[in-house]
Amino acid sequence: MTNENNNTLNEEMDLESTDNVELTDEKTVEPVFEEGVATEQAEDLPVDEKDQEIQSLKAKLEEADNRYLRLQADFDNFRRRTRLDLEAGQKYRAQKLITDLLPAIDNFERAMKVEADNEQTKTLLQGMDMVYRGLLDALKNEGVEPIEAVGKVFDPHQHQAVMQGEDENYGSNIVTDEFQKGYLLKDRVIRPAMVKVNQ
Repeated sequence: MTNENNNTLNEEMDLESTDNVELTDEKTVEPVFEEGVATEQAEDLPVDEKDQEIQSLKAKLEEADNRYLRLQADFDNFRRRTRLDLEAGQKYRAQKLITDLLPAIDNFERAMKVEADNEQTKTLLQGMDMVYRGLLDALKNEGVEPIEAVGKVFDPHQHQAVMQGEDENYGSNIVTDEFQKGYLLKDRVIRPAMVKVNQ
């Protein structure tokens, strides 16, 4: 009985010690094995993967450079357009006011064509002439010039033909008469001249 108990006890102790060894071996051996595999994989992959990664990074860098250059070009274009708009705004700042004043100037010109038959009318016309010349001087200071029409070759950019006629004193396509003055603001036509053109 005692021997049997001893044998059983010894067997149990052997099993426990074997279990301990296996556990210890599993814990120490397994990580070493995994590290070895990882090291081998790292040594095997770098050539292909590094090349691929380098190519990928080069492509991303090139794309970022292109995007930066496009943004820079867009910004330069925006800045140039803004500057041109600002310059045009300064150059033609008085256009609206001038356009509104032109009918008043036309009325002055028509009124001054009236013949004065007494001193009072003459004095009134002189006063109107002074106001008219003052307006023309103010317009000239802003860069407004009347468009020359009579005797000039018809220019569709500056003249608006409302009639055609036949006049031996003028050549073909020459303006023979002006019904309404046209005006330029610097290099921009703000109102074309209404004219009669010879055939």
